[in-house]
Amino acid sequence: MLERKSWEEIYMDLSVQGLMMHRPPIENSVWAAYLKKKGYKQKLLPDTCPDCYTVTDFCKDYPHGEYLLATGTHVVAIIDGNHYDTWDSSQEIPIFYWEKEKKE
Repeated sequence: MLERKSWEEIYMDLSVQGLMMHRPPIENSVWAAYLKKKGYKQKLLPDTCPDCYTVTDFCKDYPHGEYLLATGTHVVAIIDGNHYDTWDSSQEIPIFYWEKEKKE
C-alpha cells in the first residue's frame, strides 16, 4: 500500500507533511493532504447504525483493491479483502475510506 513503503518511511513522509502544514503528523488533515497528493480519493460510507457497518463488512464488500478505512480515531489498511492493523479492529465502525484513483 502507498507505493509499498515501510511504516518508518510513511511516518517520515507524514512528519514532513505535518511540518509544512504546521500540524501534528497524526492529524486527519495531514494524512488527508498526503493521500490526496498520492492520488487517493475520499469516499463516505453509509451510516447504518444500529446495524452498524464494520471493518469486516467492508472487507466482504470490497474483496479486491487497496483501501484505507477511517473510524474517526483510527485508520485500518484493507488489501484484497483482508484488514491489516496492529490489533483486531474488525468490529470497528468505519465512517469513510480512501481509494486510489485508477488511471485510464
